[in-house]
Amino acid sequence: MHKLLVLGDQDATYATGNHQRGGKNTAASDHAWAMTRAVAADAVRAGWNRAAFLQVMLDGPYKAGQHARSLQHRRGYDKAAAWLQRAWDGAQQYIRSTDPITTRQDFHAALAAFRARIECTPWKGVANKTDLRNLIARMEICTQAGSWDHTVSERDLAERMGCSRTTAHNSNQRLLHAKLLRQLDHGSPTDGARWMLISRLTSTTSHHWSTPKGPKAGGATSGPDVRQAGSDADIDSRAAGQLMHLDAFAHHGLGGSGLTVMAALAERGGQSLTEIQASASVSRPTAYRQLGKLKALGLIQQEGELFHPSPAALEGIGTRTQECNSPVAGWLDTAERLGTAGTGQRRRLHHEMQRSHWRHEQARIAQRRRTVKHAPLPHPSMARPQYVRSDGCAIDPTTGEVIVGLFIASDGRWIWHEPDLHCA
Repeated sequence: MHKLLVLGDQDATYATGNHQRGGKNTAASDHAWAMTRAVAADAVRAGWNRAAFLQVMLDGPYKAGQHARSLQHRRGYDKAAAWLQRAWDGAQQYIRSTDPITTRQDFHAALAAFRARIECTPWKGVANKTDLRNLIARMEICTQAGSWDHTVSERDLAERMGCSRTTAHNSNQRLLHAKLLRQLDHGSPTDGARWMLISRLTSTTSHHWSTPKGPKAGGATSGPDVRQAGSDADIDSRAAGQLMHLDAFAHHGLGGSGLTVMAALAERGGQSLTEIQASASVSRPTAYRQLGKLKALGLIQQEGELFHPSPAALEGIGTRTQECNSPVAGWLDTAERLGTAGTGQRRRLHHEMQRSHWRHEQARIAQRRRTVKHAPLPHPSMARPQYVRSDGCAIDPTTGEVIVGLFIASDGRWIWHEPDLHCA
């Protein structure tokens, strides 16, 4: 809050996704409105009152209040105060609608609720299942960090998800647009970017009421409603988190649909084809195809119309059945049979080569800067010693020949003379 208030939005965190309705607002005013709401939300959490908030934003020399002071100069104090009061009222409404997190136990309780909501949300399609992997990976990172704020690079995230860096980047952009994720900064040469996982999956405030000209201001984070949870979708996200980075669940292997089918059966065994289709959020042909693969590997068993996972299915160990005479002996064996063995290792080696190249380039640039700093370049009007002959004639650095008519004075300055025979 202090950094945002004093220095402003230096990383342009609130500059995107703030298209307001109901007025001819420019991008700058939309950005100022989103930043003001964020400061107001933090001020409410810090225990400020409305008068203190208005005084700081209008009277203090802070970057976050620059738009409010400009509005006061153009339209008067009452208009600026009313604009700030709408932001304050919306922040209070948002804070009251959320459960406060004061201890680590409160955070883990909120994360458990968020995980349960994710598990009951239908993630249909290849792209949505990639987003599910992204959220599962970030939930594991947040569990270790003990906060919604976490630090991870795209390469590390891709290795956790079991996909390429480009796929992870595209998934991040979709989650940013869906208001499930927020990027706090772009990282540094040694640290990954900082992100914040948005815990609220439902929005009680519509986008229209969050505009600066609406009857009521929105919450500190406003945007379109995210997808609603379906009553039939149900997976085990922890089991999916243990399996999604394995080679067996790469794109040309079992893939994201096979991962959700395994996670659905890990949550509740003994499901029919129709139930698996709903709980794993896959189409009927996809469910039929994935179940056929898993039966051929011995990872699931069919009893009548119901499908059950094998006793050690999460370890990749199959069971001999009528459909499978040679069950797999582990996830490595599964990846070899599916033709995806070594995918993760090749991805990690590629990422390590990129990191090594990045470190080498950073060291080279730093060495060059140090060399330039300690050995400043001479003035353009001064001749360099390597291009001066002993008799004072100038040498062309390209051809190595003497430049006729050009001489170097004793102080190093250039001198033009008529051609002389002794420089021929």
